[in-house]
Amino acid sequence: MDRGADGGCGAQDAGMRVIGIDGCRKGWVGIVVDDGHVEALFSRQIDGLVAEAGAVSAIAIDIPIGLPDQGVREADRAARAMLGRLASSVFVTPVRAALAAAPYGEAAAVAVRLTGSGISHQAYRLRDKIFEVERWLPGSPAPVWEVHPEISFAVANGAPLGHSKHTWAGGQERRLILARHGLALDGPLLPAGGQAGADDVLDAAIAAWSARRLAGGGGQSLPARPEVTREGRPMAIWA
Repeated sequence: MDRGADGGCGAQDAGMRVIGIDGCRKGWVGIVVDDGHVEALFSRQIDGLVAEAGAVSAIAIDIPIGLPDQGVREADRAARAMLGRLASSVFVTPVRAALAAAPYGEAAAVAVRLTGSGISHQAYRLRDKIFEVERWLPGSPAPVWEVHPEISFAVANGAPLGHSKHTWAGGQERRLILARHGLALDGPLLPAGGQAGADDVLDAAIAAWSARRLAGGGGQSLPARPEVTREGRPMAIWA
């Protein structure tokens, strides 16, 4: 679904306050962008983070929104196809029954039974955050979009990036892209900078870039026509 993306943050975004959110080991990190001002927040819980951000026009978050009952989400397929050599950065969203199962061995068995493939440890470790966001969504104070940082960086850059975010080169590459779009990350960025990894902060910042695009009427989705869950929720990755 193309929403007239312009690839940047144009005049229609002036004065718009948004937040990009990424999960980190200790909780959640958020980057709030408000008319060029950048603020970094941290909270153990998603509702606390969003409350601290205050009134925002849009929320973009790096977490799956909408779980499949079987098979693989088209959003994940499209994202992996777009990223090419960095496709492994997009994990396949587990089916709901697998995420709900415990312990991990049982979850893997459920995934194999329903999809033909297991469930990665990375995906299973996110189960608490996925369900936390799912519980919070109905009361969200602003529109919420699922994003994936590598997709957002690729769109902002005009092409997939050349280096993993876990490398020095990859971190520098991402900082330069953010700076080109008016999101220079300077200083310690406390409190988030003292609680989250450098890649978590970068991911939250590019999520904020996507939030600003989407709130301004631009942006695009993968797939172009999102699937819909049985609850009527679109399943797509936006940028």
